[in-house]
Amino acid sequence: MNKFYGYLFIAPFFVVFVVTGLFPVVFTGYVSLFSWELVDGSPRFVGPANYLELVADDRFWTAVVNTFSIFALSTGPQLVLAVVLALALDRRSTGWRVAVLLPCSMSLVAVGIIFANLFGPNYGLVNTVLSGLGLGRVDWQGSRIASHVAIAVMVNWRWTGYNALVVLAGLQAIPRVLHEAATVDGAGRWGRFVHVTLPLLRPTLLFVLVTSTIGGLQVFTEPKLFDGQPGSNNGGASGQFQTVALYVYQSAFETQRLGYASAMAWVLFGMVAVLIGVNHVLTTRSTGAANH
Repeated sequence: MNKFYGYLFIAPFFVVFVVTGLFPVVFTGYVSLFSWELVDGSPRFVGPANYLELVADDRFWTAVVNTFSIFALSTGPQLVLAVVLALALDRRSTGWRVAVLLPCSMSLVAVGIIFANLFGPNYGLVNTVLSGLGLGRVDWQGSRIASHVAIAVMVNWRWTGYNALVVLAGLQAIPRVLHEAATVDGAGRWGRFVHVTLPLLRPTLLFVLVTSTIGGLQVFTEPKLFDGQPGSNNGGASGQFQTVALYVYQSAFETQRLGYASAMAWVLFGMVAVLIGVNHVLTTRSTGAANH
């Protein structure tokens, strides 16, 4: 009877997970095997044709490159800044910790509109500052690399504080006695950080890296709101900052090709799974090497 009540208490989580998580994933895989238009609702089985079309779709591969470029420009600096910020917050009051979490609580639509104006090509604050410093204006929305940098700044501003608090939780779980022992052995601040803090932070850093990978490869709202120019394709006039998630949205709800969009979503799911696996293998090997 006690086991029955235990299963009953945890059942709501699994029911919600199956309905809102597992079923959509499985159903998307099913839809990806059909030519399924959104309006007429008459699916036609095509097998792997949608996946084969993806291989020859230059726009899809451009979106893949854009996604990984924005991911690289955001995840690396974000991880470093999160560790630095966590070290700075270790001795600070709760008020400072709440303050760094405020960007995460803001509406993502509002953040996207604000940053689109900050990086505006004509009247944006960033270009005004660059002009004041004697530097040339940058076409943040027209240039491919510049747009990736601007979107990465937007992502970092929003999520660095959250990741810093996660790292801070791992940092405060490290027993102080280990730092005291290292100090007695003659280790300085840098030595304690490298030989005590970082090795014990590996599980926390892996968690932050995995969640950042999942979020970074699914970036959608930032590039969609970044280009406010009429007639644009929500990813730049030539798709210079169109991401895979944005292309999935456009294929499903603008061109109304649900089967093609579902195939693309499954390819994106595979990319995320592969990167998480690589992160896990590399972290496991580095942990094993450190233990030896």
